[in-house]
Amino acid sequence: MTLDDAVRLVEDKLEHRFSKLELLHEALTHRSAVPRRQGRGKGRQRGRNVQKAPRGQGSNERLEFVGDRVLGLLMAEWLFERYPEEQEGALGARHAHLVSRPVLARIAERVELAGAIQIAQHEENAGIRSLASVLADAMEALLGALYLDAGLDPARRVVRRLWGHDIEKSGQPHKEPKTLLQEFLLGRGEALPRYELVSADGPSHAPVFCVEVRALGEVGLGKAGSKRLAESAAASDLLKKIGQEIKRA
Repeated sequence: MTLDDAVRLVEDKLEHRFSKLELLHEALTHRSAVPRRQGRGKGRQRGRNVQKAPRGQGSNERLEFVGDRVLGLLMAEWLFERYPEEQEGALGARHAHLVSRPVLARIAERVELAGAIQIAQHEENAGIRSLASVLADAMEALLGALYLDAGLDPARRVVRRLWGHDIEKSGQPHKEPKTLLQEFLLGRGEALPRYELVSADGPSHAPVFCVEVRALGEVGLGKAGSKRLAESAAASDLLKKIGQEIKRA
């Protein structure tokens, strides 16, 4: 997909036309796709050395930083309005879930963001385009670009449209599988679950962690791109094995 095609697709999905297209271009640029710059190496007597631009320069990483804060604020505001009877603990649990990497990645898939991200060919071959971390980071960068282009009101409209299904579906405050497992065991007077890292494989840009959790004589197994997510997947697997239903938002 060309950059022009990507721009049109994303603007259509957001229902917003950018006045500062350079912001949108930056939001769609993974750090691997930042052009390399030429420069003479110190101490070299001939030729030129080729260096990468400083990490994050020209990529979507700076906009991701902004978008993370924008989403956090808008989601806190929305939850405060939507659940007037809830206190900080319940609101915090909802907030943490709605701004989490899995939800961000799912929103990115809804707006077909994966195909619009500009990624270097060698990273494309490695399959990073479909990684939840890449999708979530790009989604945050997109929100950051939208905010800097047009302000908080357009960003608020986009967030409430794209996250509307998730916030209405959430029901009770979301609890991660690790929390549900711990509460279930403590409620029955059982020992806390034991998590063990079984393996950590794959390249640095796409690691795969495998974790086991044991409780009540059963073993749950989880694999993910981070140890934390692998532990969550393992807890989910164990809860299913011991007959507990996990309510996911």
